Amino acid sequence: MHKKYNKIETYGLLGVIKMLWSLLYTKMFFPDARIIRLPIDIRGKKFIHFGKNLTTGIGCRIEAIPFFSKKTMIRFGKDIEINDYVHIAAISSVIIGDNVLIASKVFISDIGHGTYSGNVQHDYPDIPPRDRPLTAKAVVIEDNVWIGESVSILPGVIIGKGTIVGANSVVSKSLPPYVIAVGAPAKPIKKYNQITQKWEAIPD
Repeated sequence: MHKKYNKIETYGLLGVIKMLWSLLYTKMFFPDARIIRLPIDIRGKKFIHFGKNLTTGIGCRIEAIPFFSKKTMIRFGKDIEINDYVHIAAISSVIIGDNVLIASKVFISDIGHGTYSGNVQHDYPDIPPRDRPLTAKAVVIEDNVWIGESVSILPGVIIGKGTIVGANSVVSKSLPPYVIAVGAPAKPIKKYNQITQKWEAIPD
């Protein structure tokens, strides 16, 4: 028989008090969420859709800046779990699907400072980065995605359904569904075989 789960043994008395305060805050300001742990930094709340049963860790920063439009720019699906010190920023569109698990210290953004590719005029490197024009490319994270510790997800990326992104990866290009991707830049190394029901290595 498993030992009964004891919150005081797990979190300590002060931790339990902090959790109760976070629960009260959640019920007052985010009634559809499961728990929003404090402290949290939310900017542009009216441009963010907080999905049902959202869970966040401590120290998260979620910001929607109405730079291009006044519509919802960050949209969370249902049953999303975000761990500590996650930073999500949008000036155009960041959409996160249902049942997504995000580990700690993850960065997700649709924002770029300046232009450095393509045939358009590139930004001059002696201009301070903060003074370069902002650009935006939508980010989409589909259902059942698992994002590991300290991952960065850059503008214009789509992460397909059921995909796993390994710790410390940099996702600079879109990933297909049902793969495990690692590295900087992140590349798929395994794909789920629906017939054998196993994760199988992708040949080099």
